[in-house]
Amino acid sequence: MPGSDYEELERRWKQLRRVQDITVREVACIGSARTLLVAEVGDVRLACVSIAAGIHGDEPAGPWALLNIVESGLLDAAFSYRIWPCINPTGFVVHARANADATDINRSFTGAGGAPESKAIITATRDRRFAASLDLHEDLEAGGFYCYEPERADEGLIGGQVVAALREAGLPVQELTPQFDLGYPSDADHLRRLESGHVIVDLAQELAYFKGLPFSLYMAKRAARRVLTLESPATRPWNARLSIHRVAVVAALGALAKVSLQCAPN
Repeated sequence: MPGSDYEELERRWKQLRRVQDITVREVACIGSARTLLVAEVGDVRLACVSIAAGIHGDEPAGPWALLNIVESGLLDAAFSYRIWPCINPTGFVVHARANADATDINRSFTGAGGAPESKAIITATRDRRFAASLDLHEDLEAGGFYCYEPERADEGLIGGQVVAALREAGLPVQELTPQFDLGYPSDADHLRRLESGHVIVDLAQELAYFKGLPFSLYMAKRAARRVLTLESPATRPWNARLSIHRVAVVAALGALAKVSLQCAPN
């Protein structure tokens, strides 16, 4: 199956320490013998963006696309970065959504964390604040890209610019209708509104709806000004899935840089 070689993924991340100004280390998963890779990139004096991938082990394109983005020097130099290359290594190697404890890590970011992996990330994030958080996923049924973005009264949305960049690159965008399965209940209008390729989330309503918080909602609540969850379509060929994530991440960073420049003091 494509992309399930975690040892190769880990080797290539650690190899980056030799050729780039990047720190790659392992952090302990609290209550478990497992560890997670975390990378720090860029000048620490700059605003920091968090990028994560691989929280679901059966969504391998995100971790490989993220590695390719860093290897290719595509990160916007306007920011520094904290990167979680693969949040769920034990699920990744067996192509499973959950971790080795049969826990969906992406429903465990409540309190101190309900899984060893989420505990590790919450502990590492406790005193950090980020300009944005990007979380790379795949939809096993979608035919095109889409993204989730919580809406805040004091922040503009950037997801529409990401969708536009995908269209401009000739890559597929998912048309979202109430019939498209986003995992919401049937009476979900109070939780989100839909645009082409863009799920605009009511943050307060979603925080109340989820009993176990997803990573992106945790980041929106505790640590990041803007949050995007990027979904590539797992029904597409492997290289297309990687390209979709590359274009989406680069576009998101570009849109964020423009917003940051507009907000900068004279």
